[in-house]
Amino acid sequence: MKKKDSISQSYELCCIGHITLDKVVTPQKSVFMPGGTAFYFSHAIKHFDDIDYALFTALGQSEFKVVEDLRAEGILVSVMPSKNSVYFENIYGENQDNRTQRVLTKADSFRIDFLKDIEASIIHIGSLLADDFSMEALRFLSEKGLLSADSQGYLREVRDTDVFAVDWEGKEEALKYIHFLKANEYEMEVLTGYTDIASAALQLYQWGVKEVLITLGSMGSVIYDGKTFYKIPAYKPQNAVDATGCGDTYMAGYLYQRAKGADIETAGHFAAAMATMKIQGSGPFNGTKEDVLQCMNTAQQFYPIL
Repeated sequence: MKKKDSISQSYELCCIGHITLDKVVTPQKSVFMPGGTAFYFSHAIKHFDDIDYALFTALGQSEFKVVEDLRAEGILVSVMPSKNSVYFENIYGENQDNRTQRVLTKADSFRIDFLKDIEASIIHIGSLLADDFSMEALRFLSEKGLLSADSQGYLREVRDTDVFAVDWEGKEEALKYIHFLKANEYEMEVLTGYTDIASAALQLYQWGVKEVLITLGSMGSVIYDGKTFYKIPAYKPQNAVDATGCGDTYMAGYLYQRAKGADIETAGHFAAAMATMKIQGSGPFNGTKEDVLQCMNTAQQFYPIL
């Protein structure tokens, strides 16, 4: 990643989002680790030395070491001080598919005065909770660069400490400002009411999204730009170790390629291979561009069905 000395400039790509403190509780042990879109996205991007990138985040002083570590690895980070960090607690039973999630503390929502100096070709909104970004903030940022968003955070609301699945309030207004939108098959149904990919993608496009990315896990992904449905394969991993952050890694790969001028299909293949490499190990993506290309050339592919 290109090294810059100042945070106040125009970038090819930036991410705005909270870095979280995650507590993962299993029957065997409890583990504390950093997380969130901002964390996984930044750690993926840091491996590419040909892009101007910066992270804008908000967190409490107690988690500031995560920022120091990112800066030590060459990532420019601007911090909006917050009373607390977002603190997720994930409790798993013997069956890992059964999870209870709570948010023990929330960080402050992102303020316009903190965002005013951002200029970038592409700005990725790393929302974790429905109220991380106001409509005013989205509108403001849409004038600073092409906006990208993952729908997941907008469909998650905290009441007391419990997390509830909700629809995206004001989505038809908000999506006018979003150029790239990622949703999985469950999120697309919540957003649009459609269970088939083509209808859901068409609806999201009609609401204003220019590039709709529907991810389908091990069945690949579909990208729609208003003209073509691009079928992107999933690359079979050697082994599946940890899926945490795979969606963020996919978006990091896709937006990196789009920022560098790649076409949609090329960017989609690269993103899918990065996600496969991520799932093969614990923690953030830790590979090179050459590793990603090798995965694309050698791994077994599974194409989605429309």
